[in-house]
Amino acid sequence: MQGFAVFRDLIRYNFEFAAGLVLVGIVVLMALLSFVSPYPPLDVYVVAPDAPPSWDFIFGTSSRGQDVFWQLTVAIRNTLSFGITVAVLSRIISLVVGLLAGYKGGWVDRVLMSINDTFIVIPFFPILILFYFIMRDAMSWTSLALITAALGWAYDARLIRAMAMSLRTREFTSQAYFSGASTRQILVQDHLPFVLPILFSTTMNNINWSIGIEVTLSVLGFTDINTPTIGGMIYWANQHAALVSGVWWWVAFPIALVIMLFVGLFLLAISMNEYIDPRSRLARMGGGA
Repeated sequence: MQGFAVFRDLIRYNFEFAAGLVLVGIVVLMALLSFVSPYPPLDVYVVAPDAPPSWDFIFGTSSRGQDVFWQLTVAIRNTLSFGITVAVLSRIISLVVGLLAGYKGGWVDRVLMSINDTFIVIPFFPILILFYFIMRDAMSWTSLALITAALGWAYDARLIRAMAMSLRTREFTSQAYFSGASTRQILVQDHLPFVLPILFSTTMNNINWSIGIEVTLSVLGFTDINTPTIGGMIYWANQHAALVSGVWWWVAFPIALVIMLFVGLFLLAISMNEYIDPRSRLARMGGGA
């Protein structure tokens, strides 16, 4: 019920949250349409190539003979799934490390933060390219998601640790400890609810970050280019010199859709950051001084 109340307040009083929800909802709807696509996503030359947008092909067709609209629904589904998979896996790591380090302190905190700081200074983009050259054809969608998640948790773990250190000094934590509650019970039942707003915000940002990584690597051809993604569509458009040939819609619509997703997730993240701040929240709801 508390989560529903937060959602209701954000919808009612925060225009950025509502706008972000609409933008992300449009992208999700596009992704869901992929399940009713009349064309197999990997088939080429199923329609006339290089047809401009029209009533028959609202986003036009590509030089590979694919309907750009239906190909885009599959691509955004895979790209969004990639971002969500990376975000969920990396949130699990950041939660465990951040909550444990902040609550335990001492040598546990020092060891975990040493590992955390090591991952912070690792140049993740060159590492991903290195993995591609090592794995080559074995660099699948799943392996890229796992590698990206393993590299994308450190910054948020430090943020969660700061919150956990504050919660450790609260009276309810001491009460739970002296009542015989285990570390897991304290972290899950007492500390996790306070971290959830931060977790939501960092999840939105991490989805954006991971999608940006996927699009960049795919455009450069450093992933499985046969899996339809937004980056993969742009890669094939570049291979066929779409912009030079005047097939602008092959590039424009994928870029427009992924920008819509970026903006929507960003608005959700900043609106949640504002909600976390009590003064901003009260001012937004008309209760500020």
